[in-house]
Amino acid sequence: MTRLFAWLALLAGCIYFALPLIGMTEFSLKMRRGVYSLDAYRKVFEDPSFWATFGYSLTLAAATIVVGVLLVVPTAYWVRLKLPQARPYIEFVTLLPLVIPAIVVVFGYIRLYNTSSILPLTGSAIGTDFLLTMGYTTLALPYMYRSVDTGLRTIDVATLTEAAQSLGAGWVTILAKIILPNVMVAVLSGAFLTLAIVMGEFTMAALLNRPAFGPYMQLLGANRAYEPPALAVIAFAITWGCMGLIQLVTRLAKHERAKA
Repeated sequence: MTRLFAWLALLAGCIYFALPLIGMTEFSLKMRRGVYSLDAYRKVFEDPSFWATFGYSLTLAAATIVVGVLLVVPTAYWVRLKLPQARPYIEFVTLLPLVIPAIVVVFGYIRLYNTSSILPLTGSAIGTDFLLTMGYTTLALPYMYRSVDTGLRTIDVATLTEAAQSLGAGWVTILAKIILPNVMVAVLSGAFLTLAIVMGEFTMAALLNRPAFGPYMQLLGANRAYEPPALAVIAFAITWGCMGLIQLVTRLAKHERAKA
């Protein structure tokens, strides 16, 4: 009986999430009256703004992933190796982006780095892009940190570090050639989650007036009927594609370990 209720709950959850997606997908296919077609998707892909904003957000996502890895991997490694007593405080800090709204962060950026401040970063496109990358890094911090921390739990950090130091390796070598390859699956998991966050983020990009994918989706939704559902399906596919890549990389890593 318990198993039956569990399956019924799972079925109800699948229906709850699947029905809106099915309805949205069906509506996106009805741009041509009386027949299903991919006209809405074709118009989206033919729009130069789609590719411009998609490419821009993809570039920022790559920069955010690089900054996140450079920030999180050494921090999580050092906390686990030398400062375990600081772990609760680090975890609290990494949880703050889930509590503080993105609009508060971006207004703080605008107030601190406007054209009348000492560092007028918002006065140039490069400076604004830098602020947006830092904002995205902050938003992705909870997911990246926990992914890397989980990966570090699966290896003996202390033993690997002692062995590397006994062979004369420095801290940079230890991080780059020993620790990072051993937690690469966890890093990739955090990277794919970061990509999904950046591609769908709206608030920061809109208030900083940058041509990102999130504001483009909102602008298209305010002016078109069939293209926004098509774009939502595309964004949904990107997100689930990232989740699928996480699963694929994890399975491949487990397979390689089993073979070893």
